[in-house]
Amino acid sequence: RIARVETALEAAARDGRPVAVALLSAPPAGAELPFQTAASWSTRLPGLAPNPWEPGQEAIDWASGLTGSFETLWLSDGLARDSRAAVLAALEQRGPVRVFETGRPVLALVPPRFADGKISLTLARSTTTTEAEATVIAQGPDPNGVERELARLVLGFDPGVAEAEAALDLPPELRNRIQRLALEGVRSAGAVSLADDSLRRRKVVLAAGREAREGLMLLSPLHYLRQALDPVADLIEAPLSDALLASPDVVILADVARLTFTEEEELLAWVQRGGLLLRFAGPRLAASDAGRGEDDPLLPVRLREGGRSVGGAMSWGEPRVLAAFPDGSPFFGLAVPDEVAVTSQVLAQPDPDLTARTIATLADGTPLVTRRALGDGQIVLFHVTANAEWSSLPLSGLFVQMLERLAVSARLGADPAADLAGEVWQPVQVLDGFGRLQDGARLAPVPGETLGAALSQGRSGPDLPPGLYANGDRRLALNVIGPESRIAPMVWPASVPLESAQVSRERSLKGAVLLAALIALMVDVLAVMALTGRLRSGAVAAVMALAVLPQDARADDTFAIQATSDVVLAYVRTGDAALDRLSQAGLRGLGHVLTMRTTIEPAAPMGVDLETDALDLFPFLYWPIHVDQPTPSPAAYRKLNQFLRSGGMILFDTRDGDIAGFGSTSPEARKLQLLAAPLDIPPLEILPEDHVL
Repeated sequence: RIARVETALEAAARDGRPVAVALLSAPPAGAELPFQTAASWSTRLPGLAPNPWEPGQEAIDWASGLTGSFETLWLSDGLARDSRAAVLAALEQRGPVRVFETGRPVLALVPPRFADGKISLTLARSTTTTEAEATVIAQGPDPNGVERELARLVLGFDPGVAEAEAALDLPPELRNRIQRLALEGVRSAGAVSLADDSLRRRKVVLAAGREAREGLMLLSPLHYLRQALDPVADLIEAPLSDALLASPDVVILADVARLTFTEEEELLAWVQRGGLLLRFAGPRLAASDAGRGEDDPLLPVRLREGGRSVGGAMSWGEPRVLAAFPDGSPFFGLAVPDEVAVTSQVLAQPDPDLTARTIATLADGTPLVTRRALGDGQIVLFHVTANAEWSSLPLSGLFVQMLERLAVSARLGADPAADLAGEVWQPVQVLDGFGRLQDGARLAPVPGETLGAALSQGRSGPDLPPGLYANGDRRLALNVIGPESRIAPMVWPASVPLESAQVSRERSLKGAVLLAALIALMVDVLAVMALTGRLRSGAVAAVMALAVLPQDARADDTFAIQATSDVVLAYVRTGDAALDRLSQAGLRGLGHVLTMRTTIEPAAPMGVDLETDALDLFPFLYWPIHVDQPTPSPAAYRKLNQFLRSGGMILFDTRDGDIAGFGSTSPEARKLQLLAAPLDIPPLEILPEDHVL
C-alpha cells in the first residue's frame, strides 16, 4: 500500500498537483482537506500507520462535509463495512474515485470461548473459493515469567466455507497462563485475540462447617455456591491443608467457626500472598466466640454475640431489604432486586473502622458485607448464610453478580453494559494496527457502561482502543473482532475502477525509443540511397551490419531488465541439464522460504553463463561443482574477480557432504580447487585481540 502511495505521489509531483492523505479511521478535523505538495507528504509516509479499529459514523460525517473538487485514490482492505456506501457516495460527488486492493484474502480471529472444558476457536476469512489453513499460536508467560509459545493449533478451511472451527484442549495451569492468541505470519490487529478472565477458570476451594441433612440438598451450605460457580470455575472440595497446595485463587468458608492452628496459619500466609478469603455466616459462626473480643485475623470485623433475626431478641419485626450499593463499593452500579430480603444475620461491633470496611448494607444501615485487606490479599464476610436459610440473596441473580464483582468467578452476563455499570476500567495494554501490544497506562480510565456497550457490540474506536482493561483483579479484553462479528468481501460498483496489488513502477523507455529512432534512420538511409541510385551491395551490407548491432543490444537489455527488475537469485550453468534443473528448483524453494519468512520476495531464479552474461547484475551466485564442468576462460575469470571485488557473493557447492569426511578429498572438492585457483581470494587472517569477535 505504501508503494502504491509513493507511485501516486510521484505522478502528482510530475504534474505539480497538491495531495492530501487522510485515514478514514481517524479523519482530519474540519471540512477542508490538508492539501500539501507531494514532496512534503513523501517525507511523512514512514509515520503513516493503520489504526486498530474500523471507520464508523465519524467517517461518514467527515466525507459528507467535504467541499471542492478532487480525485480520490482509496486504499481499501477489501472488506465490506456499513459506512462504505455512504463514504463512497460522498467522495464521488467531489470527483472520480479509484480503489486499490491487495487482492489477498483477509483472515480474522474471533474471540475465543470456553466451552466443555476446552477453548473454542473460530477463524473467519473474506474469500471462500479455495482451500486454506492457518495456524493459531497461544502465547503467555512460562513459570519464570518469560513470554513463550504455549500451544498451537492448525485450522483448515474447506472450499465454500467462510469459517473454520477447532478446540484447544489444555490443562488448567497452562490455559490460565494464555494472554493472547494470534495467527502465525499475519501482522494485523484483527489476527490477534487477547485473552481475559473469560478463559481463565479460577480455582475455588469450598469448605463448609456442617454437611446437609440427608435428602435436603437445598439446605446444604454449599449448594448455591456450587450452582453459581461450577460453570465458570474449577471447584476443589478437600481438607483445607491439602486444598491450599493446589494454589487456589479463592477460598470460600461457609459457616466455618473455627480452624485448627495449622490450618489458620497456612490460610493466613496464603491470604497475605494475594489470596481472596470469602466467608459466609451461619448458625455455627453466630454461636461461637469467633470474632469476639480481640480482632480475629480471619474476619474483616469484630462480631457481636448472637445475631439478629425476625422475631428474635433483637427483632426486626419484618425482613429487611438491601440498600443501594454506595459509591466506592465493588458492587456499585448493580441493581438491587426488591424481592431480596434478609431475615437473620450476624452483627458487627460498631468500631471506628466499620464504615470503611462495609461494602454493602441493609436498608437500615446494618452492615451486610464487610471487607478488610490483609497483605496482598483480602478477607470478605457475608453476614448471612450461603444458602436460603437467612436470606433470599442466594436465590437471586444478584448473588452471582456479587461473586463476579469480587473476582470469585470470571463470568460476564448476557448484558455486559449492565454488569459493568458503576465501575471504572483502566486500559493496561492496547493493540496497534499491526497487532502489537502497547502500554495503555497513559490512557484515561473508561466507564464500565461504555466498555460494556463496546463489548456487546464488538466495536472499538479512538476513544476506546482494543486492548486489555483492568478493574482490581479482573481483566476484560476488547478485541477488534467482536464475538458476533464476521467479515465479507466488498463488492464495489462497476463505475469504480479497481486496481490490484501489482503496483506499476516507472521503466525507462530511452533505450527502446533510441532503438526505434535508429531503425527509422536506417530505413530512411536505405530509401534515400535507393531513390538516388546509390544503393549497392556493399552499402547494403554496411547498413545491415549497423542494423544487427541494436538487435544484440536489445537482447542484452532484456537480460539486464529481467535481472534487475527485482531481487533475483542466480546459479552458474554447468552444462549438465539435470544439475542445472536441480539448481533452479533449489533456488526457487529458497526464494519461497524468503518470501514467507522475510521482507525479501525474490523473483524466479536465472541461470548464468560465465562466458557471455554480465555478473554484476546479481548480488549472489550459486555455483554447483561438477567434475566434468569446463574451466572458464580468462575473460570469465576477470568478470568473476570483478564481481567479488565489487561485493558479490559466490556459494560453491561440492555436493559431497554425505560422503566427504573431515580431511578427505572428493572429486568435486579437487575440481573446486582447480576452478577457484585463478580467483582473487585473499588468505584468512588471524583476528587481532582488539577485534569485536
